[in-house]
Amino acid sequence: MYGVIVEIDYQTAVDFLLPKHYSGRIPTISVAYGWYDTDIYTDDHLKAVITFGKPASPALCKGICGIENASSVYELNRLCRTDDWKQPLSQLVSTALKKLKPKNWIIVSYADTAMNHHGYVYQACNFLYTGKTLERTDKYTPEGKHSRHYKQSQQCGLRKFRSSKHRYVYFCTSNKKLKQEWMNELKYKPQQYPKGDNNEDYTLGTYLKDKIIDTRNSKINL
Repeated sequence: MYGVIVEIDYQTAVDFLLPKHYSGRIPTISVAYGWYDTDIYTDDHLKAVITFGKPASPALCKGICGIENASSVYELNRLCRTDDWKQPLSQLVSTALKKLKPKNWIIVSYADTAMNHHGYVYQACNFLYTGKTLERTDKYTPEGKHSRHYKQSQQCGLRKFRSSKHRYVYFCTSNKKLKQEWMNELKYKPQQYPKGDNNEDYTLGTYLKDKIIDTRNSKINL
């Protein structure tokens, strides 16, 4: 493997991700790893970042392997590289997973159909594919913050469209007994991996535009 993968601090991850990742926002980050092209750990040598954090939704945590395992569920919530870095990102994912195994986490991650992603990097790392989430809408709030931080009167009848996403699950543990227990409790039936052409036109720093639905007249604003 070319380069060095090490744990990085929160601010280093944020400074790398915010100008590049299509979401345009930073999730909860519990652990982050950076891939440097040298053992000199400066920003200009940082080529890729992966982050993990606790999902904001308690329902998501309970829905993977039940309420009794909800505290073990974490999300691989960001994976991003620079344009000039051509090394397979599956190497970063697999190395991060090996480093995280002592934590005994159930890791969930998503590939966004709105970006024409299929999750090939997760397939290469032997994640379980558990189907697609449904398209839905959330209450729209200013600055993209979670709706629970705003009063109903501040939401003005607007809703934000959420695209369908491919859902992947990985049992990140070296404990074979625990892994089998999680497998037995998994609430989704593993399915065949999805295939198709990924989007090759994405440009780093180009944010995915929100689709806002005005429920008062069903108008969609792109």
